[in-house]
Amino acid sequence: MITLKNKTNQSIQAALFLLPGFILFLTFIIGPMIYSFRISFYDWNIVFPEKSTWVGLANYLEAVGDPIFRKAVLNNVMYTLVTVPGQMVFGLLVAILLNQQIRGKAAFRVIYYLPVITSWVIVSLLFEYMFSGQAGLINFLLRDILHIIDHNILWLADPVLAFIPIHLLGIWKGVGWTAVIFLAGLQAIPIQLYEAALVDGANRLQQFRYITIPMLRQTSIYLLVVLTAGALNAYISNLLLTNGGDPLDQTHFILTLMYEETFGNLEFGYGSAISYLLTIIVFIISVIQIRLLRNREQA
Repeated sequence: MITLKNKTNQSIQAALFLLPGFILFLTFIIGPMIYSFRISFYDWNIVFPEKSTWVGLANYLEAVGDPIFRKAVLNNVMYTLVTVPGQMVFGLLVAILLNQQIRGKAAFRVIYYLPVITSWVIVSLLFEYMFSGQAGLINFLLRDILHIIDHNILWLADPVLAFIPIHLLGIWKGVGWTAVIFLAGLQAIPIQLYEAALVDGANRLQQFRYITIPMLRQTSIYLLVVLTAGALNAYISNLLLTNGGDPLDQTHFILTLMYEETFGNLEFGYGSAISYLLTIIVFIISVIQIRLLRNREQA
């Protein structure tokens, strides 16, 4: 009886400590999500909400049929296919290097992690300067130092070339965080496995293939899902480097299109519908990734 009473008191105390955070979560996360979901079914009147017109699934159907939205989805998918493998490959290489017995490992970890803690706004503006079509650093190196080109390239004015700095920024910004996660996974691998493999005559490549990769499978699954969700939600770099969709709405990501429709065109219902279509896309892709990777692991 005393034990049950003590557990009840502990549960009440824990609930009281969690209650303020839970209230804030409901107020600022769940509440706005439910309200925006409601808005997505209306031609929303921001000035007189009571005069908003119910349109059902019209906003969702309009988005699916909009060529700009489909282009934005394709841009997000390409960004994901480029940046996620890039972050994982380079992150793993950095983690392996940092896992070696070398001097100054702590300093190197800080250097590799600096881009992660640096503001997206700052690094986006830095890349905007580097890839400027007038006096950018990249054009200076290619034209005046390496003599590869004879005229400046308008990187950010071209609907194809504009994605080069966007993709490079996405990879560079995430390598440090990915490396830290991989490093934790590497340090969790028992050293005895490598010692036994060494005794059996396995070289470094064989150790990496048959020990490191299988033992990092769960870490890789986690990174793949998280990085994919992050890539599909990319926003700030695209907004600052291309002003959202310049030129001619060809470089939009889903979130920049949502922002433009919501706050630029004041189409709050349409913008909300786009946000929930993105949520559905992220959910489906994440579930597929987890199931495929788990099935491959069981096989």
